[in-house]
Amino acid sequence: MRTFGIEEEFQFLERMTLRPADVAADVYGALMASPQWADVTHKEFLASQVEHASAVFSSLEEARSALLGFRRFVAERADALGVVAASVGTPPQTTPFPSIADVERYHRIVADLGGIIADHQLSGLHVHVGVPDREAGVVALNAVRPWMPLLTAISTNSPLWRGHDTGYDSWRTILLRRWTIAGCPPSFIDAADYDRRVHRLLGIGGTKDLGLISWDVRLSEHLPTIEFRMADAQLDVESTLLVAALCRAVVSHALTRPEATDAAANASAEVPPELLSAALMHSAHHGMRADVFDPISGGLAPAGDVLGRFVLMLTDELEEEGDLDAVQSSVRRLRRAGTGAERQRAAFAIDGMAGVRRLLDATIVANQGRSGEHTPSTW
Repeated sequence: MRTFGIEEEFQFLERMTLRPADVAADVYGALMASPQWADVTHKEFLASQVEHASAVFSSLEEARSALLGFRRFVAERADALGVVAASVGTPPQTTPFPSIADVERYHRIVADLGGIIADHQLSGLHVHVGVPDREAGVVALNAVRPWMPLLTAISTNSPLWRGHDTGYDSWRTILLRRWTIAGCPPSFIDAADYDRRVHRLLGIGGTKDLGLISWDVRLSEHLPTIEFRMADAQLDVESTLLVAALCRAVVSHALTRPEATDAAANASAEVPPELLSAALMHSAHHGMRADVFDPISGGLAPAGDVLGRFVLMLTDELEEEGDLDAVQSSVRRLRRAGTGAERQRAAFAIDGMAGVRRLLDATIVANQGRSGEHTPSTW
């Protein structure tokens, strides 16, 4: 069974305005005082953020329990402080420049990158999937590159920014493109090629350490994993688990076939960086509401059809991990209720910030993701 880990970033917002509220130090202190959560709690870049960097999981069920428990603790602490705990890619309303957590590395990043930081008020979902070594990690990275536009579309959850509907389903994806190393990585020959090329980036354009290489998927420098970083923070646990299950399955699909190395290299070569870059922008704009890039056909196809073929391709791996029923259920819910972006946009259209606040309150600890669904999806 292939192991995985999940990093969820949460942002605290003022209840009336949904602007960032700089109370993370208080919540972090409470989490660190808890024996259950101290080892998996991290400070994040913003003074309004905390991160759950989970333990290593083997099953979706144990992940569900841990994620719900952490979210419940965070939501209860936020409520006691009179703020909203939000799991969204961008806050619906923002300040001109964010307050930064009191961490030396973060202040150095601000000094290096300057005005880019004004809009870096973002929260993401990162999924780590275990690989046996870095050579296998490169095989997996090459294999998953063509599927990044679909995974981005599924996980869009940041349509609102500075009090307006941006018209994009993942405005976070657009804002991240400003960073020196962002978007989808190129293909690599092997682990030595990967390591050589990433180390050449150090010191250029503010990339002072390897942690600032912000590709949508990369090899971890401190864990034996491949790390998926394309997803916005998700409204509810079931949406997070869908992303995690698909990431785990596609890595297994790449590594369990006898011809995995050649197949991954050939498939990756057929999807050049410029095509993936455009496809990712397309997904950030339209999410699952329109066509999405289909690696099988090499062009755009209806989003629902591409997702259906993706799940069908991964059926064996999902069954082996015991995830197939959960994924199929989550896909049905996704078709019915829409992505987080669609649900946020519907809530905002109905009742502005008050509607979004109700959605955030209803979904942060929703079990099975049945709360806060404002309108059915059309795809």
